[in-house]
Amino acid sequence: MSISFLNVLKGCPAALSAFLLILVASSAQATQQPIRPIVLQETESTTKSQPAASLEPGADVKQQEFQTSMSDSSGSQVSSSPNPQALDLESHQLEQSTLAGNAFDDSVNSLDVRHLAPTEQLPPSLSKTDSTLAQQVPLTGTAEVDSNGTVLDQVDRYSSQDSSNPDNLETNNALDQVTNVSQLSDVSPGDWAYEALRNLVERYGCIAGYPDGTFRGNRAMTRYEFAAGLNACLQQVERLIQSSTGGFVTKQDLETLQRLVDEFRSELTAIGTRVDNLEGRVAFLEDHQFSTTTKLNAAVIFALAGITQGENALGEKINRTAIFGDRIRLNFDTSFTGKDLLRVRLQALNPDSFSANSTLTPEGDLRFTAAPFETGDNNDVAVDALLYQFPIGEKLTVVIEGNAGAPDDFTDTVNRYIDGDGDSGALSNFGTRNPIYNLVGGAGIGLKYEFSENLELSLGYLAGDAGNPEPGSGLFDGSYGAIAQLTIKPTDAIAVGLTYVRSYNNDFTAGSNRANLRSSPLLIANPPISSNSYGLQASWQISPNFVVGGWAGYSNIRTLSTLDGTLDRGSLDVFNFAGTLAFPDLGKKGSVAAIIVGMEPKVTSVSDSLKDTIGEDPDTSLHIEAFYQLQLTDNIAITPGIIWLTAPDHNSNNDDVVIGAIRTTFTF
Repeated sequence: MSISFLNVLKGCPAALSAFLLILVASSAQATQQPIRPIVLQETESTTKSQPAASLEPGADVKQQEFQTSMSDSSGSQVSSSPNPQALDLESHQLEQSTLAGNAFDDSVNSLDVRHLAPTEQLPPSLSKTDSTLAQQVPLTGTAEVDSNGTVLDQVDRYSSQDSSNPDNLETNNALDQVTNVSQLSDVSPGDWAYEALRNLVERYGCIAGYPDGTFRGNRAMTRYEFAAGLNACLQQVERLIQSSTGGFVTKQDLETLQRLVDEFRSELTAIGTRVDNLEGRVAFLEDHQFSTTTKLNAAVIFALAGITQGENALGEKINRTAIFGDRIRLNFDTSFTGKDLLRVRLQALNPDSFSANSTLTPEGDLRFTAAPFETGDNNDVAVDALLYQFPIGEKLTVVIEGNAGAPDDFTDTVNRYIDGDGDSGALSNFGTRNPIYNLVGGAGIGLKYEFSENLELSLGYLAGDAGNPEPGSGLFDGSYGAIAQLTIKPTDAIAVGLTYVRSYNNDFTAGSNRANLRSSPLLIANPPISSNSYGLQASWQISPNFVVGGWAGYSNIRTLSTLDGTLDRGSLDVFNFAGTLAFPDLGKKGSVAAIIVGMEPKVTSVSDSLKDTIGEDPDTSLHIEAFYQLQLTDNIAITPGIIWLTAPDHNSNNDDVVIGAIRTTFTF
């Protein structure tokens, strides 16, 4: 076979289709000479004759590309010459389908096994994706042909996989078998190779189309792809031979096919070597992986922060000492069925909350420090989140929270690009999500039921001290929060959340001291309270680079009488709201800038029985926050930001507080 002819075949799948038709069409009308399918290998092998089968032609004789020798009923052969006009036309059409040069690029990208997740085990028999990966593994040496192996076996290992997309690992562009040429949208009867393609598709079933219903007959192809396509038809011919009862092909026809296979012997050998190399790497990964069921992912935060100016809730100047701290989270995510998730999180941190030392209010507290009014744990490692999530049917997901559970584990907080739980997104507790979500936390259960892609219902009950058997604690006798939310997503760009929260002895961890009765050091310590809260959250991604969102929350808090009589029964109304703007991929893909403007929880009215002991917040403080999360790499992000509180503790007598922070996050 001439090199120029191979260039034609390599350059155009339509030419390949015509060429393959010539081969299989001649086979379909061959003499009934008994022969079994030969196995092509490096050395000659003897074969035993088997009864051959005949295949009745399924196309009109006038449409045949050329004729081959045919046998009469007595076994004698009648010679039939090729149709000169068909051959001339075929030759002319093939010459119009040449490529510029016949060199192909052997260089491929090396597969980085570090990115293979431990649970993503690859079986010895590679899947379609595995075959594509195999093409990316570079050769480590010169391949040798196994004289005892078969070339067709090597072809089969390649052609049985997806070779249609060697340059894009992320797209599964697998070929789908078609049964009629009319299923290929870009093939028309006017195409020069239409009849060839029609016969290969409808008679022999060895030509496939892409999932989008196209054949892409003018796309350039590699010699590897040609070898794979050739082998697909060889396998189909073998199946027809084995299933037929009469003569089907002649020895001369198969010898012609053998010469074609020999032409691609080096490519087939290279493919076999690369597959062997990949299997070796996979075996090494399996032997050295952390676990067959568990993945480790982590987030490490280094943060520099400080209050640059302002006064605390008592009207005193705040300490302007800068702090440098860290937070480390190690998540061990395990799946037993492929659909469930067991998460064990280890956490260590050391930054104190600002409210523990400076402002005496949880306003402006950072998300990655200790809880409001608390200090860090000096990087002592402890179990933080512990949950098990599993589906029941196709629509219901159940989340069992063992420790440090939060509503966002099973509820959409509807704050796109800003709710990152401290690792990413907003810097402050208030900027992360509506504060009424913070009234729910601890151990318990969460449910999420998806009625459709546009509507879901979330339900949850979490107790703050579920493991304590003492009176006033436990799963039902201590602090708890119950949540119900209906999330509506009319489009992919719009989301709305309608939220109800019932809580007992829990605080917002944001807002004024009066709004946080259970934690504020300025008021009666730990009074028993219960609350009913209602929230509305919305987000609208107007464009890929611009998102508008916000929320509003109202809580009615009821105080319960204390044993010493220092606090009467009564109620407080607490409001909060915020508007957000997010700019995804600003400056660099993966980065995000955001602005948050709102009012942290504020007591707007109290019952007469509580006016003297608690009272209303006198003024309104605005929380203004801006940050820019710069995604340096896939694993490193730097987020500078600023928080401005216009009237700390909702008291205009206190000077504005300005907080600055730079957060660096490492994920792996």
